[in-house]
Amino acid sequence: MTAETQADATTTAAIEAAVEVLSGRTIAVLTGAGVSTDSGIPDYRGKGAPVRTPMTVTHFLSSEDARRRYWVGSHLGWRTFAAARPNDGHRALARLEEDGVAAGVITQNVDGLHLRAGSRRVVELHGTMRRVFCLQCGQVFDRRDLAERVEAENPWLTVDEDVLLGPDGDVRPESVEGFRVPSCSVCAGVLKPDVVFFGEYIPPAKFREAEQLVAQSDALVVAGSSLVVNSGIRLVERARRRRLPVVIVNRGETKVDARATVKIDAGASEVLTTLADLLRPPAR
Repeated sequence: MTAETQADATTTAAIEAAVEVLSGRTIAVLTGAGVSTDSGIPDYRGKGAPVRTPMTVTHFLSSEDARRRYWVGSHLGWRTFAAARPNDGHRALARLEEDGVAAGVITQNVDGLHLRAGSRRVVELHGTMRRVFCLQCGQVFDRRDLAERVEAENPWLTVDEDVLLGPDGDVRPESVEGFRVPSCSVCAGVLKPDVVFFGEYIPPAKFREAEQLVAQSDALVVAGSSLVVNSGIRLVERARRRRLPVVIVNRGETKVDARATVKIDAGASEVLTTLADLLRPPAR
């Protein structure tokens, strides 16, 4: 038996075990960056992930230069990020919800691909890149409209077709000289994307929404997350305290593998598609 055959057999056995513990249960799903890699958005920590120095909220708020560098990089990556399309994994989760198997999706991603795939109940823990808001007056702007304004005010700014995209839809700019930072068109205040920066806390109401989804479910599936971020670990612990089965689908180790009911070490798209097929209720 080859190593590849052995791996296939191990994955098949793990999927069968997952189906056994999930059958007949309402499932809450927690997703991370690994669910979107097949859509062309790179992972944070997986093999081959780009080395990145994320912007902290303190740096963003305290430095005009930091905001300039952030907005240049964010805008350069926006077109590629916005052009990403849902993959089979996103569509499989939408099918699970449509079939009444999944109660909804909690995601750590900011790409909006679950909603575009057709999932209706989506808790975006870390916010979304679709919106930008003013820190002074609270006015909300569509990111597409802001992108048009940035390009109009900075016509020299071009996007390389081979740009190295980051998981948050940003790139590392080579130069920020001369860039006009977008400001609020209502009060000229500082604009910030509607995402949770490093150093920021998830809004309590948003986390309670995620907890409620887990509380209303009979099992938790984690897909494409290494569970390094504390919010994900807390939700897994909420499920374990209620003695719910926890199935983890992720390439490589996660921080809670030892506490999982079933661990499937494989790609999210393939496994979620298989689970959606096998867990589908019989036609009436």
